[in-house]
Amino acid sequence: MKKITTLALAALTAATILTGCTQKTAGTVSTDGSTSMEKVIGALGESFQEQNESAAFTYNPTGSGSGIQAVMEGRCDIGLSSRELKEEEASQGLTATVLAYDGIAVIVNPENPVADLDTETIAKLYTGEIENWKDAGGNDAPVVLIGREAGSGTRDGFESITGTEEKCQYRQELTSTGDVITAVAQNPDAIGYASLASVKDSVRAITVNGVAPTEDTVKDGSYVIQRPFILVTKTGEDLSETAQAFFDFATSADAAPLISGAGAVPAN
Repeated sequence: MKKITTLALAALTAATILTGCTQKTAGTVSTDGSTSMEKVIGALGESFQEQNESAAFTYNPTGSGSGIQAVMEGRCDIGLSSRELKEEEASQGLTATVLAYDGIAVIVNPENPVADLDTETIAKLYTGEIENWKDAGGNDAPVVLIGREAGSGTRDGFESITGTEEKCQYRQELTSTGDVITAVAQNPDAIGYASLASVKDSVRAITVNGVAPTEDTVKDGSYVIQRPFILVTKTGEDLSETAQAFFDFATSADAAPLISGAGAVPAN
């Protein structure tokens, strides 16, 4: 009798643990911000919804600055930023949690013969000191500079690392990673920069200082043009149950394969 009772208690304990492991959440979690994080946050959101069929996940691709403003004003649960918080932003009661690291790939048209540039030459190109590709190892053709709009986390990361803040002589300032890739793909003389996670076969990512942008070179720091992907929340304020469940999932080790699959390097 004692043996039967022990087995019954063991079964009950196992069932309780199993119920806890499979507990689902309902409700809505809203995210807003970086367009560079689209693939990463999309993969995480899709997996979260598959595990929580009654939960709704939304992503509004507005750019890092807008996403930070949105969470500050309470218009979303979690802001998405592809740059560090500025001091004035953090001082307004925001907390940054690093989700992943991403390389900023320097991209050219596939017809461009240039395969490698050092950071000094990239800076000279973007500041207009070099105006013709022949002076950077390419064809005799004018350099067409493509970049992101003010407030973009990708722009902030690229300019801060190359030392070109407020000096870039952009031909076009575009509002999304996808637009930059399309513009470079359509112009043989163009050069741009985009999230490594979003680079397509329509453009070619060059090596920088002889190092190719890959998950391994971003992880070991040898690819120098990189930045963090950040989840932004309000300091000292609890998230909703659903938003907290998503936050916990996204920052867990279980999410690392999804982040890697989306082309970024997981922080955990």
